[in-house]
Amino acid sequence: QVQLVESGGGLVQAGGSLRLSCVASGRTFSLYFMGWFRQAPGKEREFVAAISRGGGTTWYVDSVKGRFTISRDNAKNTVYLQMNSLKPEDTAVYYCNADRNSVPGLRAAGDYWGQGTQVTVSS
Repeated sequence: QVQLVESGGGLVQAGGSLRLSCVASGRTFSLYFMGWFRQAPGKEREFVAAISRGGGTTWYVDSVKGRFTISRDNAKNTVYLQMNSLKPEDTAVYYCNADRNSVPGLRAAGDYWGQGTQVTVSS
């Protein structure tokens, strides 16, 4: 099992940037595929980005390509989501997601979730 704790959310003006972090418990972080999802009020949770175990391959939803970057530091048990050129439609609770066997979001979400961190982008 792995426990995930997100941080880094907040209020930012449109065009601004935020970096989210997700720290995982345990010694096997490098064995997990990691991802980020988000859920806006009244909407379903949606996939945002994912990264392979070693960090060499990444996936993004089309709406964030070129603006968001997912990365990981296996030595620190941490995955990041750098969000630039933020838009009001990026406002949501952002969740960290992990899975041992498959890439979160490609077919389904992973097995483990964090508690979420709120991102609010004002216009």
